[in-house]
Amino acid sequence: MNNSIKNWWQSQQFKLALKRGDIRRATQLLQEIQKSGARFSWLEKLFRDKVQLERYSQEYKRETETLSKQLTEISQQKDDLILIPDEEFIKYISKAFNLIQHDESKLQSTGIDERIFDNFESSLVEYLKEEFSRIPEKQLFIKLEDALEDINNLKIGQDPDYRFSLTPHVYFMKYFLDNVYCIYLAWFLIYQDALLPSKVNILDIAAGPGTVAYGLALFLQSSSGFFNIPQMHISYYSLEKQDAFQFRGLQFWRRYIESHYIESHLTTVNAFFRFVTTDIFNWKTESNNLPKDFFDFIVISHCFFIDKAKRFEANNTYKQIFATSLKKSGYILLIVQNKKLFKIYDLHQVENQQQEKNVMDKFLAELGLELVWYKYLTSTGLRTSLSGADFAKFAQDKLPKKLYMSPILQQYFGQKYQSNYTLDDYVILAKKS
Repeated sequence: MNNSIKNWWQSQQFKLALKRGDIRRATQLLQEIQKSGARFSWLEKLFRDKVQLERYSQEYKRETETLSKQLTEISQQKDDLILIPDEEFIKYISKAFNLIQHDESKLQSTGIDERIFDNFESSLVEYLKEEFSRIPEKQLFIKLEDALEDINNLKIGQDPDYRFSLTPHVYFMKYFLDNVYCIYLAWFLIYQDALLPSKVNILDIAAGPGTVAYGLALFLQSSSGFFNIPQMHISYYSLEKQDAFQFRGLQFWRRYIESHYIESHLTTVNAFFRFVTTDIFNWKTESNNLPKDFFDFIVISHCFFIDKAKRFEANNTYKQIFATSLKKSGYILLIVQNKKLFKIYDLHQVENQQQEKNVMDKFLAELGLELVWYKYLTSTGLRTSLSGADFAKFAQDKLPKKLYMSPILQQYFGQKYQSNYTLDDYVILAKKS
């Protein structure tokens, strides 16, 4: 059979196969016609294009299904790792704390989650009363006075020695609640940005009694009733030069947090502590004690120095720790009092955002860090300070009261006024440069 007859016969068979709906036979005949080198008729070209289109469509569908499956798996993995922000919970916290965002960086808070903090404060006071009951009254007042004189250096931006036996107790009375309040809001901001993992490793430098861990614990306790927390694992690593702070912090943690987590049905939250008692100024002998590339968050709260030589030495230690112990995806959380931040650079804080940003840039550059965001947490809504009388009136009218702590401050320190929860700290989230 010559080629022209053969091609005519194949074309006729092709039309017959299409008429019968035999797509497989039609496809086979089309391939034979193509191999022969004969030109396609308009019908054969149309069928060829249809077959190719269907093949491409099937391939696209398979690729889409594969990609969709991969994205679903990634999303599920992310959901396992990150606490997904709950809109209703965020609204609740914003309302409870009366949060007002005045500008890009200034965040005012004049409220509190009373159901959490009232119980926490009363338990702390009970603990302190039990501790004080073991010390003869005359000796107790002397020890408290010594510790108070030392720790009050914080008010004027100086660095206390923290060396007295009741220093942890005075810290609990004077500064602990405000610092937990601040750290609580810091964790809230991190959670709100979907940056809080369900399995989180935290290094707390100059940890004191574990204020950073308490702030996170109370924040998670507030979430009870809003969403189901997945199985959480918190590895908390305390780096602190005063073992008395670490001991008292753990003692109260076991007394309060562990029991209240059971009551709050937060049994899916497991916290593991490790304590290293060391001075950051002796860090060269301790540098191998920290795990490498391990921490999701490294926190430094209020451990920054006005003295240039001390600050330079401390910053070098911090940079070494960031470089070796922070995960590549990890963050550094810094808490620094407003007065101290500006005093470091011989400046006074004013209502000037550009000055504030310049100071922030310089502060982070000295630590070798890149800014993610920062917030100035303030009770008054101002960067500048109110006078003593004006602030006292503002606090009395607007700020949450320390109902349980105030009486023992009046008893042991002769305090004449009602204490309130106050904020005046910069909360800074950063990454390694």
